[in-house]
Amino acid sequence: MMTTREAPAPTTAVLAVLFAGAFVMGCAEMLVVGMIDLIAVDLAVSVPAAGALVTANALGLAIGGPLLTFLTTRFDRRRVLLGATSVFVVANLLPALIADYPAFVAARVVIGAVQGLFIAAAMVTATSIVPPERTGRAMAVIISGFAMSSALGLPVGTLLGQAVGWRGSFVAVVAAGAIVLALAIAVLPSVPTPREHSAVGQARHAFAPRVLAVLAVSFLTFAAMLSAVTYLVPFLNQVADVTGPTVSVFLLVYGAATAIGSFGGGRFADANASRTLIIGAIGVTASLVALLAFGANPWLAGLAVFGIGLFGMGTGPSIQYRVVRLAGPGAPLASSLPASAVNAGIAFGAFAGGMAIDGREVSFAVVTGIVIALTAIAAAWATSLFRAPVAALVPEAQPVATR
Repeated sequence: MMTTREAPAPTTAVLAVLFAGAFVMGCAEMLVVGMIDLIAVDLAVSVPAAGALVTANALGLAIGGPLLTFLTTRFDRRRVLLGATSVFVVANLLPALIADYPAFVAARVVIGAVQGLFIAAAMVTATSIVPPERTGRAMAVIISGFAMSSALGLPVGTLLGQAVGWRGSFVAVVAAGAIVLALAIAVLPSVPTPREHSAVGQARHAFAPRVLAVLAVSFLTFAAMLSAVTYLVPFLNQVADVTGPTVSVFLLVYGAATAIGSFGGGRFADANASRTLIIGAIGVTASLVALLAFGANPWLAGLAVFGIGLFGMGTGPSIQYRVVRLAGPGAPLASSLPASAVNAGIAFGAFAGGMAIDGREVSFAVVTGIVIALTAIAAAWATSLFRAPVAALVPEAQPVATR
């Protein structure tokens, strides 16, 4: 039973603000991808150097997110969310105002770090205002915000950048972030961390072997996906004979699949998160096999791409659910770890796929993804045997009346 507080903000309103925050932060993360050529020209750097802005954001999220979460463990989650959003707005204002590449890189590291902090605090807040049986669906709201940013925010932001310049796009992100911050101040509840849960104590539970093993499932699943998806455009060009604007259709299909998968995956996480991870890994494997076997047919290739996004992102809420459950008292800190595992998997998958096609056909990237996905199935099955600590309740912190 959830505790009540005076004049509580409706659960839907709180979840909507958290979704909006995740969406805006996801858009900021992906903007560089859609405008990398414009940024390179304007800052007088090479395209690979501009690509380092993507890497900087990912490293900030993967490393800085858990570190900031650790350092802010004892603070109320409301204060953490407001602080993270405020820093996010200021950090995104820098690229729009300062024509300096090193400062841009530094800002991207900070943006990624506060994004990771926001994810962790949002997960704790979202799950603290819903009944236990809806935990997975509450987590899916946050994950869906980031997925929707790829499906909708990326193309819209890219078009905006082409119309008003890449700096104008960042100004739009700042404006959207400021609106989210104002709404957050108005509706977010107070979610304190129990005093008995020290930062060091949380770390001991959050980094327990059982938790790290489940994180490995996420790492492998996304590595398998991105091993192929990173090189989807050349695959479509060379194997399916799909070129030009038509390629964008396949990218939109993939983006839509990730959005559907992340949102729908919450219900499956509530039903049986362990089983969902196994089915998701099997689905990614089967989709990659279909892409390899039938990729020459554009229609079948499109279905395979849809399956990769659907099954892969469908595991997102279940990974979050399992990690938080298995971490027990370390849940607030553990909430930041799945995003790190996903980003590490994305980086490794892109690297592994690139190594596979070095001097070879692009299809070898898909083969590499299949091999990794098979490993993910085995890991998902093995970790399904793990059980949460007896005292683990997700979440343990509940909203109170103060602000």
